[in-house]
Amino acid sequence: MTSMYDVSADELIRLTAEELKKLDSLHPPQWAAYVKTGVHKERPPVEQDWWYVRAASVLRKVYILGPVGVSKLRRKYGGKRNMGARPEHFFKGSGNILRKISQQLEAAGLLQKSKTSRAGRIVSAKGRSLLDGIAANMARSAPAVAASKPKAKPKKEEAAKEEPKAKPQKEDVPDAEPEKKPKAESKKEAKE
Repeated sequence: MTSMYDVSADELIRLTAEELKKLDSLHPPQWAAYVKTGVHKERPPVEQDWWYVRAASVLRKVYILGPVGVSKLRRKYGGKRNMGARPEHFFKGSGNILRKISQQLEAAGLLQKSKTSRAGRIVSAKGRSLLDGIAANMARSAPAVAASKPKAKPKKEEAAKEEPKAKPQKEDVPDAEPEKKPKAESKKEAKE
């Protein structure tokens, strides 16, 4: 059976975001259009649906790392801050964004609080089935997409098909080099 680990993460997140848009309990707050995703960022996200993409990414991270809390997610979504001439330093991502997304995913039934761990969330059975179902659909459609694309030619075949370059012909080159006299003989001749 195909799982989330068998497919491309980028495509999985994109398709999961499309599925999350259909849920009523998951929606961006009003302030989401103006906020940065961390102090290491210079500007807010440009995409209109970045909230759903981040929610899909959080769902995938919790699936992989769970049980996981907001603090660990902040470290995963952090980055280096440009300090000008000073050395860059790592800063955590926005905790409020990750907390709200986790709460919304929990309200949708995709995440649940861990019973074994003191803190943190894990993916629920509904969330696991959503991610694995999307991954299975991707795996089914992948061979059809790969068959429809023309295959790229290997570089070795391309090099063989190219016409060989003409080698420059050597003109007036003697067949053998002139004999060199040993150093001892040349010194004696120099003295005489």
